[in-house]
Amino acid sequence: MKNEDFTTTLLVEATPQQVFDAVNNVRGWWSENIEGDTARLNGEFVYHYQDVHRCKAKITESIPGKKVVWHVLDNYFKFTRDKSEWKDTDVVFEIAGKGGKTQLTFTHRGLVPAYECYNICHDAWTHYVQDSLKSLILTGKGKATPKDDGAGSAAAGSPEDQAVSEPAAPKSICHRLLIEAPVEKVYGALTTQEGLAGWWTPDTTAKPEVGSVARFAFGPDYFKEMKITELKPYSSVKWVCLKAYPEWIGTTLNFELEPHAKGAILSFHHDGWKEYTSEFASCSYAWALFFRSLKLLCETGKGLPYPDFEQ
Repeated sequence: MKNEDFTTTLLVEATPQQVFDAVNNVRGWWSENIEGDTARLNGEFVYHYQDVHRCKAKITESIPGKKVVWHVLDNYFKFTRDKSEWKDTDVVFEIAGKGGKTQLTFTHRGLVPAYECYNICHDAWTHYVQDSLKSLILTGKGKATPKDDGAGSAAAGSPEDQAVSEPAAPKSICHRLLIEAPVEKVYGALTTQEGLAGWWTPDTTAKPEVGSVARFAFGPDYFKEMKITELKPYSSVKWVCLKAYPEWIGTTLNFELEPHAKGAILSFHHDGWKEYTSEFASCSYAWALFFRSLKLLCETGKGLPYPDFEQ
C-alpha cells in the first residue's frame, strides 16, 4: 500500500548532532510564536499563527543525533471544515549520516491528501524544512515566522517619511485574489529581488530590508523607485513611491496576505491618488495583469513579467 504521508528529505554538510540541535531550535526555523519546552523528551509546546492556526504538541521521542518525534495533542484551523485536522498525527525527524553528510527525513505521519489542509500544509512544510531549517543548519539563521507583536514595521522615520506614507486622498486602487501557494512563498515573491523580477519586471534591484529603496525599470527610459516601509513575514509588505510618473509619487502600496485552505489571499491597495485620471485607470488594469503574473509565478514557477504581462 502506498504511503501517502507528507515527507521531504534534506542532505546537508553538517554533523547529525548539528542537525538534531537545529531541529530542536523550533523557534529558529518554524515560528517565534511558540510557548513551552521544544527540546526535551515529554516536553510540550503550543504554536500559533495569528488566529488562523493553533496546535499543541508533545515530544514523544528524542534520540540525540538520530530522531525527534512530536505528537500533536490538539489542533485548530480557521480555514478547514474539520478544525481539528492534524490532531493525533506525528511529526517525525529522522537523522542519519550519508556519504560524509547528514540526511534529514521529515515526515508528517497522518498528513495525507484526504485532508482539506493537505496542499497548503505540504507547501508550508516544504518551505520551513527545505528553506528555513536548512538555512538554520548551514548558516545559523533560519526564516521563522516572527512574533505577532508588530516587529518588523517601520514606524520610525523622519517626519517627511511619515507624511509621505499616509494616504493623500481616499482614492485607491484595490485588488483581491486567491493564489494557490502558501503565504511564505507569496511573501518571498513580494520581497526578494528574484521574486519581484519573476512577476513585475526582470530589471529589478531590491533587497528585503525596511528602509531600503527598490528600483524597477521598464525599458531604457522609465523606472520606478519604492521605499520599503514595512515588512511583516508572512503577512504584510508596504512601499512608498519615490520616483515614477508624477501621479504615482507619494502614493503607498500595501500587500496583505492571509492564509487560505487553498493557499493565500492577497489583498492589495494602492492609496493616495489625488484624482480619478486616465493614469489611475490604466494603472488599475496593469496591476490586475501583473497580479495574474504573480499568481502564475507562485503556482507554476513561471510568471509573465514586463514586457510579456499582457500575453
